[in-house]
Amino acid sequence: MFRSGFAVVLSLVTPAVAGEFQLSLPIDCTLGESCFIQQFVDHDPTAAAHDYTCGPLSYEGHKGTDFGLLSLASMEAGVNVLASADGIVVGLRDGMQDTGLTPQTEAAISGKDCGNGVVLGHGDGWQTQYCHMKQGSVQVHKGQRIRRGEVLGQVGLSGRTQFPHVHLSVRKDGAVVDPFAPDSAATCQPQVGPGLWQSAPEYHAGGVLNIGFSTDIPSYQAVKAGSAEQTNFSTNSPAIVLWVYAFGSQEGDELHLLVTGPSGPVIDKTALLDKAQAQYFRAAGRRKPTAGWPTGSYHATATLLRDGAEIDQMERSVVLK
Repeated sequence: MFRSGFAVVLSLVTPAVAGEFQLSLPIDCTLGESCFIQQFVDHDPTAAAHDYTCGPLSYEGHKGTDFGLLSLASMEAGVNVLASADGIVVGLRDGMQDTGLTPQTEAAISGKDCGNGVVLGHGDGWQTQYCHMKQGSVQVHKGQRIRRGEVLGQVGLSGRTQFPHVHLSVRKDGAVVDPFAPDSAATCQPQVGPGLWQSAPEYHAGGVLNIGFSTDIPSYQAVKAGSAEQTNFSTNSPAIVLWVYAFGSQEGDELHLLVTGPSGPVIDKTALLDKAQAQYFRAAGRRKPTAGWPTGSYHATATLLRDGAEIDQMERSVVLK
């Protein structure tokens, strides 16, 4: 269960009337390009979990919306966390390291799951909380008046998290509210409309985050760090590997990896995904032919299919000289 460490969560998801309270995005990025929504509020009162569409992008007891970055490199470059509405700083923490959750850090994180973060009060019982910010990045102080869109700090990897993101929690009189479905009860019930958002982000039930070429299957750590892609290919490269980093898989999804070169298909493989995963990667490759690789352009396409329908696709090219 999510615990803030410096702001008490009083109850699980309950109905709430939106009224005039509206939110803008809590992160300075472009959804679908430089960031994505990994998890939503859990609407299932049982041990299972469902997001507001009855989809799988949540986990048991999750009480916020997770806006994730594509890599650790993006986090290190610096992405701002923004106030989603006018308010006053009523709580904050800074100073926790960007270690994420590991067996070695779990004890230190216990009771401080939010990591570095900020709580804003907006009047009439509304609060927003911004978690997992980068160590040393919080640039507001308690009691400070904040305007919508003002920088609170930067996205980090502090607290109970395993990927760089900002976790946005919304509360009304202490009760957690899903900004995508503020008037829904705890049971899963799809809702149409902008919810609390000035402009509601589009829902994506999984997708491709990044793809790239390499001469060997990269480590998952390199893929998540943003350092797996290679561009220095030649006709003598020992292999051509296409790797794919994606999120929100469901059992039965298909991930089609295709690379075509000057002489036709080089890689043509479909991976059947056998379980639901928040994030995952797959790779396929081919060793260098005896005569070496033909010179020219090599084009890669990664296509994610669900029930036979395409839900996302990404392309990449490299030139061998």
